[in-house]
Amino acid sequence: MEEKAVNKTNSNGYTFMFAIIMVVVVGSVLAFAATSLQPLQNENVRQEKMQNILATVGIEVDRAGSEALYNQYITETIALNPDGSVNEKADAFTVDLGKELKKPAQEQVFPLYLADIEGEKYYIVPLRGQGLWDAIWGYVALKDDVNTIKGAVFDHKAETPGLGAEITQGWFSERFTDEKIFDENGNLMGVSVVKGSPDPTDKADFKVDAISGATITGDGVSDMISERLQHYLPYFKKQQEIKVAIQ
Repeated sequence: MEEKAVNKTNSNGYTFMFAIIMVVVVGSVLAFAATSLQPLQNENVRQEKMQNILATVGIEVDRAGSEALYNQYITETIALNPDGSVNEKADAFTVDLGKELKKPAQEQVFPLYLADIEGEKYYIVPLRGQGLWDAIWGYVALKDDVNTIKGAVFDHKAETPGLGAEITQGWFSERFTDEKIFDENGNLMGVSVVKGSPDPTDKADFKVDAISGATITGDGVSDMISERLQHYLPYFKKQQEIKVAIQ
């Protein structure tokens, strides 16, 4: 009798059934944990987004304190249509650029954040593009002249550590500070990440020094800056016309 019981527990059917039960139990626990943690994860992402937006205008803050300063310095968030008009139906903060980029340009909406720092106005444009392995993204802040970069931050999903992943470093993003994006004729030039150590004091050459060994990631940064900014030209042109009319 005891021998039959031992044989039963050592059978393939018993092992298979035990494995199924364990998979179901473990899967249920993991699913419950993921569901329970989702609100916290979403909140962390939201606060980190605020952190990055503030960083472009020189406001450094930890994630916990980001919302208070975001509400203090970000005076307006708007979503733009391709013609530069404001899309009243879209919530700029929740626009997913990854999804927007899959649409034709004429169907996209373009988020924009307006900041006021001690009386100085800034326009913060979200960026998204393609690196070597996967998506890269970031934010660039323009001064009130809509031509001079105040600051920029970049991030990535899967760039190579020590190479393309270095776009997240402060020493790289600082290279964009005070760079111009338009030439003297008003043509959008963007800022290109190039090899050859361009003069860091020349802020009107539309170039910053590349990261050694990260050419494709650097090209991705260059492309996403010019590609995203061009969609804001109708809005920026209207703002410049308003300023001229006021003057």
